[in-house]
Amino acid sequence: MSFQFTEEQIKRYSRHIILPEVGGKGQQKLLESKVLVIGAGGLGSPSLYYLAAAGVGTIGIVDFDVVDFSNLQRQILHNTERVGKPKVESAKMTLEALNPDVKVIAYNERIHKDNVIDIIKGFDIVLDGSDNFPTRFLVNDACYFLGKPLVSAAILRFEGQLTTFDYRNKENSPCYRCLFPEPPPPGLVPSCQEAGLLGVVGGIMGTLQANEALKLILGIGEPLVGKLLVFDALTTEFNVVKLRKDKKCPLCGEKPVIKELIEYDQACDIHF
Repeated sequence: MSFQFTEEQIKRYSRHIILPEVGGKGQQKLLESKVLVIGAGGLGSPSLYYLAAAGVGTIGIVDFDVVDFSNLQRQILHNTERVGKPKVESAKMTLEALNPDVKVIAYNERIHKDNVIDIIKGFDIVLDGSDNFPTRFLVNDACYFLGKPLVSAAILRFEGQLTTFDYRNKENSPCYRCLFPEPPPPGLVPSCQEAGLLGVVGGIMGTLQANEALKLILGIGEPLVGKLLVFDALTTEFNVVKLRKDKKCPLCGEKPVIKELIEYDQACDIHF
């Protein structure tokens, strides 16, 4: 099979193309793929950067916030000159400057019950780098109903967590609610403003999110389905915990009670 790459594309993606597991066919898959990233912050920044560098053809970004000085310690898509600019605009500028092959679709809005399905349905894979539990649960449930793979990560202080839910195969994949059936009560989980965050942890976990997405697109390796990866920056240790489907899960269990989208109170917010 021949692929119609330009001379510039052959140079740009040469390190991919020479990999037997990727090759021209795999690079074509990347260029034809569509990935949505929720949040252009500490997790979304490295995820988006590496997805664009890899040549993922269409990248969606959802974020309603603006760039703040406090973001710059970890949110590498942005810079000092863009303080006050919407994050999706700043992210779009950075990604388009990195790789003109990539079509960037910016959603400068908050994800909510009335728009989440319409936003997600046009993408192949969703990466969740959101900063609050209501959004996490809403995105999870929407991906489950739509049958979209979801790569979910979280970071706080010196720790990161990552897992992949492959809702193309609901019978074998646990869901986010198997891990957390409901959002925690407000105030139970400290915010980044309260507990702090080592910025590089976002870089590590966000890059791993991009890695999961690339494996799913290319159909290579073993995505973290049914596994929770936990990273400790102070010991530089990675541990993997097995996740099993919960038969009593309210979403994907034997007798599900959640059959439509639920919008939780934003008082559950946490900030990464």
